[in-house]
Amino acid sequence: MKPAAPWCRILPALTLLTASSAEASSASPAASLTGSITGYLILGIFLAAYALVILEERLHLRKSIPVILAGGLTWFIIAVSNPSPAVAESVRHYVLEYSELLLFLLAAMTYVNAMTERGIFEAIRIWLVGRGLSYRSLFWITGGIAFFLSPVLDNLTTALVLCAVLLAVGKDNPKFIAVGCINIVVAANAGGAFSPFGDITTLMVWQKGLVSFQGFFALFLPSVVNFVVPAFFMQFAVDTTAPAAHHGRSPLRRGAMAILGLFGLTIVTAVCFHNFLHLPPFLGMMTGLGYLKLYGYYLKVTHKPTPADTPDYVDIGEVESFDSFEFVARAEWDTLLFFFGIILCVGGLGYAGYLELASQQFYGEWGASTANILIGIMSAFVDNIPVMVAVIQMHPDMDTGQWLLVTLTAGVGGSLLSIGSAAGVALMGQARGHYTFFSHLKWSWAVALGYILSIACHFWLNQALFTGIPVILK
Repeated sequence: MKPAAPWCRILPALTLLTASSAEASSASPAASLTGSITGYLILGIFLAAYALVILEERLHLRKSIPVILAGGLTWFIIAVSNPSPAVAESVRHYVLEYSELLLFLLAAMTYVNAMTERGIFEAIRIWLVGRGLSYRSLFWITGGIAFFLSPVLDNLTTALVLCAVLLAVGKDNPKFIAVGCINIVVAANAGGAFSPFGDITTLMVWQKGLVSFQGFFALFLPSVVNFVVPAFFMQFAVDTTAPAAHHGRSPLRRGAMAILGLFGLTIVTAVCFHNFLHLPPFLGMMTGLGYLKLYGYYLKVTHKPTPADTPDYVDIGEVESFDSFEFVARAEWDTLLFFFGIILCVGGLGYAGYLELASQQFYGEWGASTANILIGIMSAFVDNIPVMVAVIQMHPDMDTGQWLLVTLTAGVGGSLLSIGSAAGVALMGQARGHYTFFSHLKWSWAVALGYILSIACHFWLNQALFTGIPVILK
């Protein structure tokens, strides 16, 4: 998920917001509301809500609050101005769509919280810090780990874990921290693009059945290009000296590796449920959440606190028993509720008929290739969640190659600017004073080159997935 960023993202958002819609286009009113007071009113409500989302950091107003309110007001206005059973049916459809996303993400977030509490990510940090590697080696290793870790975790968690490594080993080398943070942001976003679990955008495309699970791996090499090209140029800004090694005790707590294994089993369960039984992926993830809770019960009943006054006392998780329900409560509820508001708002604008207008402009006038590439550039300024929701709900007539293209561009386009992705925004706070908007902007040319070449790689490598020759600027 890419959170909102400064006010400068409002203008690009205006172009996209008219594209917002929801899947039940068949439930749209016979007459479009786009030229009516109702249409203008709900569009204005969404613009106002999204402006508040963009100003989240300045106003300290959680991003879920304005969009939830806007979603409710949108459908209230539609129902009052156009009373019809189709309105209620549309709302139920969007809530069902949201519930599948909610349950999938809730299970994934619970596992991430559990692995964090058991010390798995901290152990990775301590292991890297104690290797005595050069700055340039750490630059490539942290980038590589981010690239391969983000396909199974979210890009935000991946970036935060590896940024902690940079801050630990580069405290005397601010330039290394700045360039290393850019590398991690690019790698985390690129890695998430070739996996259904790597980003909310890929998850939505997979759950909709637009691309098969194995189909996403066609983006592996384009994603590698997106990561490696800017990293190649940035490495020359990192010196080859080695920082002093720091050694520490592994913080792994009881059951850490078992929980990691259960997370892998949960992913396998979700994939098998979807691919072989044709069941929604969220059902497999919730079944996997049951694995965690059952194992959590085992940890709880076998828990034996070690008295702190014993000679061999070590605080590695035996002081407090494992509580799996605590990790559910610590999920990113602001983000989860933000999705709810966005889907309702997008659905209301689609019901009003803005989908048809946007679809004609984006995919009718410009063509799929141009539209999908521009959507990736927009995601550097605008949150990629409403961008991808809008694209999916517009129902453009696209082949697998084009769906993979928009998945790639929406996922990696946020790397163009530091404010374009959750990873970038988070690291600006974590590495405050070292990694900034302008330090990232200095290397945006290299990131843009990786963006262009990754698209070219996709066109060349996966040309069999396109029904025709991809055309730019039709």
